[in-house]
Amino acid sequence: MTSTLPAPAASPPARRRRPPSERQGWVAHVFLLPWIIGMLAVTAGPLIASAVLAFTDYDLLTAPEFIGFDNFVRMAGDERFWASVRVTLMYVVISVPLQLAFALFLAVILDKGLRGLPIYRGAFYLPSLLGGSVAIAVLWKQIFGDRGLVNLVLGFFGIEADSWLQNPDTALSTLIILNIWTFGSPMVIFLAGLRQVPQELLEAASVDGAGRFRRFWSVTIPLLTPIIFLNLILQMIGAFQAFTQAHVVSGGTGGPLDSTLFYTLYIYQQGFVRFDMGYAAAMAWVLLGVIALATALNFIGAKRWVHYGDGS
Repeated sequence: MTSTLPAPAASPPARRRRPPSERQGWVAHVFLLPWIIGMLAVTAGPLIASAVLAFTDYDLLTAPEFIGFDNFVRMAGDERFWASVRVTLMYVVISVPLQLAFALFLAVILDKGLRGLPIYRGAFYLPSLLGGSVAIAVLWKQIFGDRGLVNLVLGFFGIEADSWLQNPDTALSTLIILNIWTFGSPMVIFLAGLRQVPQELLEAASVDGAGRFRRFWSVTIPLLTPIIFLNLILQMIGAFQAFTQAHVVSGGTGGPLDSTLFYTLYIYQQGFVRFDMGYAAAMAWVLLGVIALATALNFIGAKRWVHYGDGS
């Protein structure tokens, strides 16, 4: 009689181990989750909401009422809208080139190898951190006020002057000076670019008889054009969005006679003073379009004057 042995029990299937790349991908998504939630809740959500509100009549108290393109048509006949456009364009066109020129001038000076360069660099960069703050705007209001520091200095030389901020002809100029004063950020970028200019090219130009100015204009500036272009884009976008300085200096009115009525300040007045949020949302999208168009035109024009290391 033959005995049959029981068949061995089947071993459980081995668990498939995920490859390291797949595990790292899940870890990356976990760490990115707070940013993704923030982007959807703080950026994408309000962006979509403002796009919808731009076509409505909404006063923050009642339900939005769809009115089509009426908010955009209304801008064509709004005199204060065009005043804010004019003031903002003047601010961008005048202050940004002057700020970049001053920042490049100081970067060239600091590139000469001064003692205590980190101290100077930090001191010059500080205004960029504080320039957009309310405290500096209040200080600026005191400096250019009727009995401010500027008038005290002028009075010492026998020159009598009224408040610079209450004169429509000079109020915007004080804000332009404030923007030029915040030159630290582009200056640091310029300084980094100057450190990358090959010294052998400058020495070769010097051997060929080029003077200091000629070397700077014909060698340094062409090699620095990508940095100039970067600073131009960043400062232009920032200037279009300027708000705090005009709001504090004018007390939120954009005066005198709308001479400091920045576009963003007018958006604030429409949305949070008059509670015309639909019109404010439409104006905000127009500003986005203008910034995008100005940036695109700069990129198109950059092909003519920006020179990269690959010869383009």
